[in-house]
Amino acid sequence: MLKNKNVLIGLLIICIMIGPVSAADWQMFHENQEHTGFLKEAADFSAQVWYFQTGGPIKSSPAILNNILYIGSNDGSIYSIDMENGNKLWDYNTDGAIVSSPVIQNKTLYVGSKDGYLFAINTDNGNVEWKFKTGNSIESTPTVENNTVYVGSNDGRVYAVDINNGTKVWEFDTGNSVKSSPVFSNGTLYVGSDNGKIFAINTDDGSQKWVYTAGDAIQSSPAFFNNTVYVGSNDGNIYAIGSQDGSLTWKFDMGNKIASSPTIDSNENSLFIGSDEGNMTCLDTRDGTFKWSYKTGGAVKSTAALFDNKITFGSDDGTVYTINKYSGKEEWSYSPGYYLFNSPITSSPAVYGKNVYVGSNDGYVYALNADKETGPTSVFTYYAWAAIIIFIAALLVVRSVMKRRKNE
Repeated sequence: MLKNKNVLIGLLIICIMIGPVSAADWQMFHENQEHTGFLKEAADFSAQVWYFQTGGPIKSSPAILNNILYIGSNDGSIYSIDMENGNKLWDYNTDGAIVSSPVIQNKTLYVGSKDGYLFAINTDNGNVEWKFKTGNSIESTPTVENNTVYVGSNDGRVYAVDINNGTKVWEFDTGNSVKSSPVFSNGTLYVGSDNGKIFAINTDDGSQKWVYTAGDAIQSSPAFFNNTVYVGSNDGNIYAIGSQDGSLTWKFDMGNKIASSPTIDSNENSLFIGSDEGNMTCLDTRDGTFKWSYKTGGAVKSTAALFDNKITFGSDDGTVYTINKYSGKEEWSYSPGYYLFNSPITSSPAVYGKNVYVGSNDGYVYALNADKETGPTSVFTYYAWAAIIIFIAALLVVRSVMKRRKNE
């Protein structure tokens, strides 16, 4: 009997060793429901670098499932893209720009549109399973928990919608537009509003638990860590608020509006957040102590993704930066517009395996290899060369004209 038991245990161990290991995907904005921006079990995935063109600026951030990337565009479409080569698998067009970021659960994608609808879309074929109408455009990114999808609308309400049939469970009136994306933890939803308030909402019935008032609109999306809600405001402050009673733990003045959302490194008690001042700043999550700041050439509305000992994010100067999370020193950067044709990068990157995926206001999605520190040679290379050639030709013409006049 003991011998048979040992054989059975041995067989189980072998099955575990040779069986496929399911790696975590990046299925929502900022990777998880707490919006910490960190993928704990990144896949061993390394594809070629590529770019993919949409029909409008991209402010939406990518979601990833089974080596397929999903992202919205201001052209009104949600795109499904093969991460191996950048080929389009399908697209679905709504009647409004998509700045909301997609969230995926059980092969269904949830995303809001400026046409006012929340869509549930089958990830296999792009077919709409249902859509839910709100009273205004949706810029907030949904979150999903317990068969319910939660999303804010510019009609001032947060909605709880049944994921099975798209019917409303409850709604909560914040009093102003909700561009902030809700974060879920322990039966409570935390979300900001343009009236400068952050709300804690009971997900059972949509009742208010508490409210905290900042000095200006909250369009940053909260992050949750260690019983604390972290969120930025247009008043220039990052707030740490106790999740139980809404009391202020600490705040830190970033010097300008904060549209970026916090990224949390739980191992180092570090918080990373950008501001319109152009800085990516690292603070201590426990008391808001300043650790370091990195200055870019434009506002930082993009939210950082954390991987290995690095963070990566975009800037309005048109560059994707990779920074050492301990020192704040730049390790690598990528500018698809080659500085001459740079467009703001407000989309927040997703990290998967050795690759970084991010959208740009130039209308392209870029796949970068963070390990090799390489990106695709974008279409703007040819524009840059053309501009240089035209400039040199103009100089030669001017020189020729001046020489001719001198000889006369």
